[in-house]
Amino acid sequence: MKHSTIIAGVLLIAPPVLGHHSDAGLDMESVITLEGTVTGYYFRNPHVYFTLEADDENGEAVEWTLQMGGTITTGRMGWTRDTLVNGDRITVEAHPELNGRPYGLVESVEKETGTISSYIDGYGNPNTALYESDVTASTTTLEGKWMANSSELVSYPGGFDGFFIANLELTERGGSARAAYDPLSPENPEATCVGRPTPAMLVSSNLYPIEITFNDDEEVIVIRTDYWDEVRTVYMDGRGHPDGNERFQTGHSIGFWDGGTLVVDTRNFSDHRSPYQIGVPSGGQKHVLERYSLIENGARIAVEFILEDSEYIAEPLTHSRELIYSPHLQSMRFDCDPEATRRFMLPLN
Repeated sequence: MKHSTIIAGVLLIAPPVLGHHSDAGLDMESVITLEGTVTGYYFRNPHVYFTLEADDENGEAVEWTLQMGGTITTGRMGWTRDTLVNGDRITVEAHPELNGRPYGLVESVEKETGTISSYIDGYGNPNTALYESDVTASTTTLEGKWMANSSELVSYPGGFDGFFIANLELTERGGSARAAYDPLSPENPEATCVGRPTPAMLVSSNLYPIEITFNDDEEVIVIRTDYWDEVRTVYMDGRGHPDGNERFQTGHSIGFWDGGTLVVDTRNFSDHRSPYQIGVPSGGQKHVLERYSLIENGARIAVEFILEDSEYIAEPLTHSRELIYSPHLQSMRFDCDPEATRRFMLPLN
């Protein structure tokens, strides 16, 4: 069984950033500098995009499409719908596509006027959402908003992708499916605004807080995240899982208390072509077991998950981290925009 443990106090060294459609096709080892004029700005999810008219080495005008993080991560760094306007002169550092298409993943942006600070995407970098408030709150229940502190996380080059690349040991079928996957094509579920079910919400909890709520009699617990607007209902009334033919995008979750620890068992996932963003599918055999426990007098919770899918994953993956009680954070809608999410796709021949 593979184990991936987050240890408080390990300093994160911010890696090159990643987009939701992964770094496939992008030269993550190189950064180019572009100077030009903004011709379009699209503040939407799952990515904020802008287009830039810049001169190539022959002095010919070329329009680039530049991708950033989503509105939630960029918004927490001060970006709004009005940050860029057509006609702005800016300098951009970006990772270009390997095939020469004028498309890039943004590393930094600076306005000619100097009114905007360098932008660094939120994928894997320290999250200002926690740093903006000196979090000292505590609680006596798992209810509330919880977020991981990026500075305490082990760094995986590539962020979300890198986590699963480093920690998933694949079956032959899983490896073949990953090798055959084209993330820049319509087979990428993101192209139709299909998100990634748990454990993605926990892996991304340094960028998107999770919120836990109980109903009055605690027979139902709801776990939600801004990440793809995922909402999970955990049934605590003793029921079992339905027949394996009844399957759900977020899976079917049942839970129970083990002392003070909430245990959540999720099965019956719908088929998904790339829930880990690296082309490894999941199917009816996927199973996720999570444990949530209050620690440090209610200032944090310890979270652990075990991911199994014998069809595609050769050994279970166990991962643990701590989340900080963060009642100051506001929930935001992800609201994936179909037009924005298809921008990364290569044009069909």
